[in-house]
Amino acid sequence: MAQNDDTPWLAPDELRDWKWLMALLETLPSALDAQLKRDAGLNTFEYLVLAGLSEAPDRALPLSLLATFAQGSLSRLSHAVSRLEEQGWVVRRPTHQAGRRSEAALTDAGWKKVQETAPGHVREVRRLVIDTLSPDQVRVLGASARKVVATIDPELATALANGPRPV
Repeated sequence: MAQNDDTPWLAPDELRDWKWLMALLETLPSALDAQLKRDAGLNTFEYLVLAGLSEAPDRALPLSLLATFAQGSLSRLSHAVSRLEEQGWVVRRPTHQAGRRSEAALTDAGWKKVQETAPGHVREVRRLVIDTLSPDQVRVLGASARKVVATIDPELATALANGPRPV
């Protein structure tokens, strides 16, 4: 590192915290994914799709909005929806709402799968994150995450703030 360079290098305490954040970002998703695969036979993305649909009006969303809420591309969503359709948990159907051509809808069996899966997932979220922090730390973590996500992906931030509702 050149002394005369104008790069805003991280101070030692910032670098330390950055390394811890990167470790969190690498270890938490795989831990949550392992629990979902072990207990429910789902990966995290598939669970986000089912959960997003379960929270939506009429348990259905246009695919483009569902992709944003589940934090994946339309291509990734299409593959996930196909897998979920094979299990009988989701159906894909045409819609003319707001000019969109297709939506995904949660079936009764899919709703049951969400109800069976959510308790174990929530227990793992509590064990790994919520119960390891104080309520104030959880609020600060949430506020910090909202700011960073809004900087990286304003559309996702809006979708998360408003919930999985059709626009």
